[in-house]
Amino acid sequence: MPSTSPVLPLAVDAPRQVVRIDGVGALSYYAGGPEAGRPLVLVHSVNAAPSAFEMSPLFDHYRSRRPVLALDLPGFGGSERPDRRYTPELFVTALSGFLRQVVGQPADLVALSLGAEFAAGAAAAVPELVASLVLLSPTGFSTRTMPGGKTGQRVYGVVSLPGLSQGLFAALTSRPSIRYFLSQSFVGEVPQAMIDYAYATSHQPGARFAPLYFLSGQLFTQDAPNRLFARVTQPTLVLHDRDPNINFDLLPGFAEGRPQWRVERIGPSLGLPHWEKLAETGAALDRFWAEQG
Repeated sequence: MPSTSPVLPLAVDAPRQVVRIDGVGALSYYAGGPEAGRPLVLVHSVNAAPSAFEMSPLFDHYRSRRPVLALDLPGFGGSERPDRRYTPELFVTALSGFLRQVVGQPADLVALSLGAEFAAGAAAAVPELVASLVLLSPTGFSTRTMPGGKTGQRVYGVVSLPGLSQGLFAALTSRPSIRYFLSQSFVGEVPQAMIDYAYATSHQPGARFAPLYFLSGQLFTQDAPNRLFARVTQPTLVLHDRDPNINFDLLPGFAEGRPQWRVERIGPSLGLPHWEKLAETGAALDRFWAEQG
């Protein structure tokens, strides 16, 4: 990556901090708010240019009321981005380790899109550190299947070819491409700040390594309702409306008969309700948490 990579700004108005997680490496995170209260941990999605910036509306919304932490997952944002194998297990290990080493007490998790699958994995791995889950437009409940197993490995083998991977990733993370893909997730205008940050974070050294595993489908858990979400015992709220890339057709049947699961629609929205419907999203979160005591 050329030395002209844009400087990566802070994702939220808080100092960027770093913690090293065994088996994962260095994770970047932000912390704000008062010391007292149950911590709120925010988990971003995974795509070509994600980071803690995706969760900044909720960080700002809650930081005056409770401790709030937002991390950059491995391979993204200010976290280390080595050329390594990225797997769902790696992200679950990262989030579980973050809860152990940094948070150290039961927290409420709010996770976006594919980040919801990692949050569910962490909730099952360290249940004593996860008081509740909120899943925003979660993957895993769609009838649209992603390539996995040997198919995903073959796809990765193609898209990771040195010349092809650099060109493909450069095309995906150009400003016009970023604007196009983000416009699919907004009913209204895409905030310019989001485009700018996505461009900056996707042009850091090593930025393409983790997204290539996402693009080849290897970061999704196959049969997630049964293999992943069924293991969650904590109170769980799902907020969604429509999403350009997935559907939620499997969600009603899954939630039926699970009293700890609640599903609400926040619309009109296209995968990012906390950006376009922050007041409604915050009200739903507050109601949910109030019921937990």
